[in-house]
Amino acid sequence: MNTELFNGKAEAYAAARPGYPDAAIEYVLSLVSPNAVFADIGAGTGKFTREIAKRGYNIFAVEPNTDMLAQLASLTDEFTNVKIISASAEKTTLPDSSVDVITCAQALHWFDPVAFMDECRRIGKPSCIVIAVYNNTPGGSSISHSKNSTEIFFKDPTVREFPNPILYTREKWLTYMTSHSHAPLQSDPNFDAHIAEMNKIFDEESSNGFLQKNIITKVYSEVSYGRSF
Repeated sequence: MNTELFNGKAEAYAAARPGYPDAAIEYVLSLVSPNAVFADIGAGTGKFTREIAKRGYNIFAVEPNTDMLAQLASLTDEFTNVKIISASAEKTTLPDSSVDVITCAQALHWFDPVAFMDECRRIGKPSCIVIAVYNNTPGGSSISHSKNSTEIFFKDPTVREFPNPILYTREKWLTYMTSHSHAPLQSDPNFDAHIAEMNKIFDEESSNGFLQKNIITKVYSEVSYGRSF
C-alpha cells in the first residue's frame, strides 16, 4: 500500500528533503483569503504544513503513515493552528464543506485520482481552490510524477514556477537519497550498494564539497467553481 512505502524513512525525509521557497508560499497565499482554512493532504513530515501554519492560517494536516505522523507532530508542535489527522487522502474524515483550500505537496501522485477528487468535492467549500506543489529535481522522478498526476487530476490548472536551488553536503545527500520510497532501508541487503552508488554520484557531480541541484518548485492551482474541477 502507498501508505506504507515510507515506513522507516520519515526521519531522513524530515532531515534532508527540500523545503519550499518563500516566493512559492507567498504565491499560494495570494490565491486565498486571509481567513482561509487549509487542508494539507498527504502532509508527510509537515514541510509544507509548517510554512502555512507559521503565517497564521488554520490548517488540517492529513497523513496516514505512522512514521510520518511522528515527524509531523514534532515539526508543528509549536503551532496551535495545526490539527493533525491520521487518515488517507481518499477518506480524510474531515467534515463536509469544511475547508477553503486543499493542498498536496509532493504527494498527488500517491493518491487515487478519482477517489481524491470526490473527497475534495466533499470537504471543499463551493469555491474551494485545490493546489498541488512539486519540487522538480533535474533528472528526478518528480518531474514525471508531477506531470502525470496533475494532467489526470486537473482540467485547466494555472501553473507557476519558482527557483529552489539546493546545496547538499555529502551527509545530507546520502540522507536525502535514503528518504525515497524506493530506497532500501539500512536492514536491506542492497543498502550498502545503494550508498556506494550515491557516494559515486556525489564524487562525480560535487564541487568544493557541495552538490547543487537546481530544483524548480511548480505550483498547480484550480478553483472548483461549482465543484467541477
